[in-house]
Amino acid sequence: MDDPTTTAPASAPVQDPPQGTERQVAALEADGLGRNYRGGWALRGCDVAVPAGRICGVVGPNGAGKSTLLSLAAGQLKPTEGTLRILGAPAGAPELRARVAYVPQDKPLYPGLTVAETLRMGRELNPVWDEALSQQIIVQGELNPKARIGSLSGGQRTRVCLALALGKLPDLLLLDEPMADLDPLARHQLMGTLMSAAAERGTSIVLSSHILPELDGVIDHLLLVQRGRVRLAGDLEEILDGHRLLTGPAAQGAPVAAGSVVEQRVSGRRAVALVRTGEPVDGEWESERPGLEDLLLGYLRAPADPDDLNDPNEVAA
Repeated sequence: MDDPTTTAPASAPVQDPPQGTERQVAALEADGLGRNYRGGWALRGCDVAVPAGRICGVVGPNGAGKSTLLSLAAGQLKPTEGTLRILGAPAGAPELRARVAYVPQDKPLYPGLTVAETLRMGRELNPVWDEALSQQIIVQGELNPKARIGSLSGGQRTRVCLALALGKLPDLLLLDEPMADLDPLARHQLMGTLMSAAAERGTSIVLSSHILPELDGVIDHLLLVQRGRVRLAGDLEEILDGHRLLTGPAAQGAPVAAGSVVEQRVSGRRAVALVRTGEPVDGEWESERPGLEDLLLGYLRAPADPDDLNDPNEVAA
């Protein structure tokens, strides 16, 4: 889909790398990024870098700031503070229109157009277009090309949006809750299509999702956002390697120093703890590497350090 024409404030000059080295351009790079709504911060102090060619999952509770981050990356919003660069250019820069595709939660489409007319619009407005790929997504969903967009279900409109986004062969694909209104089969099909795009063309993908199981085995980079702050960010395997999931007798207390315990729950005589350590833990603890869902639920259930979060009266979107 065509990207908005609004532009973000120019970023600070990028220093040239030392002689003999090559600077890798990130898909998304934020420095002190913040966005204020009506006197409240939706996102603040965001310092992240998502390497190009990765599939990055943005997770967090409702109101964490995920949609704001993606809207800023798409150029639909301007930062209140800080800078954001997309594929090496300021977010919203005109040269990014053909390189970035964005599918927001509300899936904006013209209700009076048919499916075929909508795809034709995408074909004519984008300098590069993969007709076969866009048609594949439509055919998988058994959509009638003559059906008007206004008559489609939410899941069907999602398919049309993804057909437009993938058809333009973007270098960066931004997806805000793309699978929320799809059935399990459709999710499986479209996730496979996204992974193929990333593998075959090196497309960078940043997607937010509340459906944690759908991210497992798909993403290789993680951003965990809570109350407008980034709580975890980095390569997924490295993050998982830096944590252990412990199970043991509740009577033995906390497994390690309190500052390393993300979450600990007691059920009867057994305790389960998620801890920040890649080393073996002494005591009667069964230790294993956590899965993605165990990691995320542990952080989301646990209270965050107040020093790392916004004031309670601040808002997020």
